[in-house]
This record gives sequence, structure tokens and C-alpha cells, in this order.
Amino acid sequence: MASAQTMFDKIWQRHAIAAEQDETLLYVARCLIHEGSSHTFDRMGKEGRKTAEPDKVFAFSDHYVPTTNQRNGIGAIGDPKIRNMVEMLTANCRKYGIRHFNMGDPDQGILHVAGPEQGVSIPGIVLVGADSHTATHGAFGNLSFGAGASEIYHIMVTQTLWQRKPKAMRIRVDHRLPFGVAAKDVILAIIAKIGHGGASGHIIEYAGEALTSMTMEQRMTVCNMSIEAGGRAGMVAPDDETFAYVHGRAYAPKGADWDSALAHWKTLPSDDGAVFDAEVTLDGAEVAPMVTWGINPEHALPITGRVPSPDAGRDAATKTEIADALEYMDLKPGAALDDIAIDRVFIGSCTNSRIEDLRAAAEVAKLGKAKIPAWIVPGSATIKRNAEAEGLDRVFTAAGFEWRDPGCSLCTAINGDMLRPGERCASTSNRNFKGRQGLGGRTHLVSPAMAAAAAITGKLTDVRKLAKGA
Repeated sequence: MASAQTMFDKIWQRHAIAAEQDETLLYVARCLIHEGSSHTFDRMGKEGRKTAEPDKVFAFSDHYVPTTNQRNGIGAIGDPKIRNMVEMLTANCRKYGIRHFNMGDPDQGILHVAGPEQGVSIPGIVLVGADSHTATHGAFGNLSFGAGASEIYHIMVTQTLWQRKPKAMRIRVDHRLPFGVAAKDVILAIIAKIGHGGASGHIIEYAGEALTSMTMEQRMTVCNMSIEAGGRAGMVAPDDETFAYVHGRAYAPKGADWDSALAHWKTLPSDDGAVFDAEVTLDGAEVAPMVTWGINPEHALPITGRVPSPDAGRDAATKTEIADALEYMDLKPGAALDDIAIDRVFIGSCTNSRIEDLRAAAEVAKLGKAKIPAWIVPGSATIKRNAEAEGLDRVFTAAGFEWRDPGCSLCTAINGDMLRPGERCASTSNRNFKGRQGLGGRTHLVSPAMAAAAAITGKLTDVRKLAKGA
């Protein structure tokens, strides 16, 4: 009798073509690229290479596009370096026959937002992207991870990739989440528990009632930040929620192919008795709204907490790390997190820019007026249209928030959107490293509802109290 297998093992084995020493050649079913993939195209041009399977490659203009006045087109991008990045991707996709979700395309957006919307993300496949947060797509029950330029080149010309097989970790979050707690809080709580390198060398399978009761958009938020936990990838077993989301989307299987795919997808969840290399458990009922206070996502606490002291470090290295974080963030040990004043709010990124995120933020925006600059950046043109059809844009603008065009925006600080030195931002993005949102900028990671609450109060705020009028 065959031994019980994890979902990861099943997908890995199905896509394995050959093995040599400690590496496996995997077939890559879908490859995602963006403006930063120019080095890949340069090498292909110099070597006279063609795309092996162009219909399996999808390109997205997202990291470098402006989030204002997109209607004026690529030529109107003021910074010539930024404009050149967008123009190069446009030319390369035309040359190599690649589907390009470009500025002006009705389906344009962030690759980890627009990709799932288009059915590019489906269960059971190996999906690789030119961006570390490709882990997002694992929410559909597949193996998705980021790769560097040389690896993307290998995929482009062979549709395969050599990889060392990671270990498998299961993180269970039992029980449903309480009022005011979002998927972003779950992943921040996980990282705070295991550390920003806690899943190093592993792929993570997320399980438990808190995860299975989430929508697909919420699962994507959790899988998105698997990288911030040190993981190679994150995944959630596909179920009826997954199948309903994928069905009918542009690049999903159709007709008899759908029936065949669905039958296979139902076999993917890890078998009872499957053994993982590591197991972690959290109680979802005990998770609170989270906020980061430091310079990596492990530096996270419930909003009811206080800034830690370096003395709380478990060893000399940790004490030094905390002291360095407090100096950069200009925070004092013992300060209440909900007393920290904020200069700017950013609601967007591949972590939290989907329609459900905007709805959650809009519900909070209805409770007051923004005291500080606050940007709402939809993750795709589709989301922007849908949000405007629902009137969410009017809710935000009435509350003093700025409604912008889709793109990565302030998450990356490479497209003209950035913090000024010393400026403090409540952000729904995924990284709070030094300078991530701009040289000298200080980032506090929060959920969309928590970010909207900060905009209204001008400081980090427990959204539960705001919602209850406390």
C-alpha cells in the first residue's frame, strides 16, 4: 500500500521530469514576469533563443507603472528610466509572443492579483514568477515560488527548472477568527511566533479551520507573506471555495478539460497520516489585530501591546537587533503601540489590494475623515472598475482618502511613489525593511481595516474599538 503523501509531494512528483544528485528537473506550467525581467530578455536576444511555450508565460506591467493619470499612456510617464522599463517589457512581449497585461489593458494589474483573476493560478501546477511573492498563488493548492533572472531565463527557453526539493512544514490555525481580525493579522501572528526565518528551507502548507473558512482572497494574503516567514512557498489545499473561484476564468480549463482537471484537483489535499518535517499550531481565536513595530515582519505584536525593550531579547544578537530597530523606527521601549502617530497610510500591494480588502477599508472609512494623507491603490484595473461600480471610490473620497490607479505603488518605492525620510506609514504591504518604502521611511504593517483606522485617527488604532465606538 502506498504511503500517505503531502500535497506538496504529490505536485512535486507529478511535475518531476528527471533527477540528478540532489536536484530535480521540474516542468513549469505557468511563468509570470514583469518589467524587472529585462535581463532575461537581453540574454535571450544575445543567444538567439525563443520562448519554448509562449502561451504558458504571462507578463504584467505593475512594479514601475504610475498610479495616477494612467489614462495618458506610457508616453506620459515623466521619469525616463521608469518609462523605459515599461516600454522595454512592451517591446519584448511583442517580440516573443507573450500575453502582456500592459497599461491600458482592461485586465492590467499586479501579477499576484491580476494573475488569479484571469485563471492563470489553478490547483496542482508548478507556477514560477520573477518575484518572491509568487508564493501568493499557492492559495489555489499549487506549488508557486519566485525565481531569479537566470532561472526565469531557463524556464522561458525550456519550460523547465532545476530545483532542490525543500522540506515540508504544516502550520495549523485552529478555530475561527474573532471580530476585527483579518487574514493579514493571521500571517503576522504566524511570523511573530516562528520568526522571519522560521520556515527557512520549507514550503508551508496552511491548514486548520481558520484557513479553510477563509475566502480565496484571504488565503492569498496568508500565502503571500510565506516569504516573510522564510518559506520557499506557501499553499492551501484546494476545496469547493477554490473550484468556484477558478471556474469560468479566462485561462482556466474549459469543458471536458475542466471536468478532468477538477477530478485531479480533488485528489491533491494531503493524505491522512502524511508526515511533515515540521508542525506549528496557533489558536485562531486568540489572534488579535497585529501591527509591526520594527524593521522585519517578525517584529509584530497585537495592537494592544507595547514597544519591546532590547532587554527582552533572548540573546545578544536579538538584543542588538531590537535596539537597531528602535533607533531606525524612532520608538521608545514601553510605548503603547496605539499611541504611535502616523504620517501616511497606504492601502494596496499584492498582499492587500483586492476587492474584499477595499470593502473592509471602506467600512472603516465610513466612520470618519482622514486626518493624514491616505492612498487607496487597487490591485488591478478589474478591481478598480468593480469597486467604482459598488461606490467604494466615493466612500473613500468622501472620507478624504485618495483613489488611485492600479499598480504596486508605495510597496516598492521604484515607481515614483515613496515616503520621505522619517515619514511613518501604516501600510498593508508585506515588508517593513529599512528603506523599503523610501529612503529613511518607517513602515508599520497592518490589515486594510487597521490602516483605514489609522488614517481616521492619525495614529495606530485598534479597529475593534473604533468599530464599536469606544
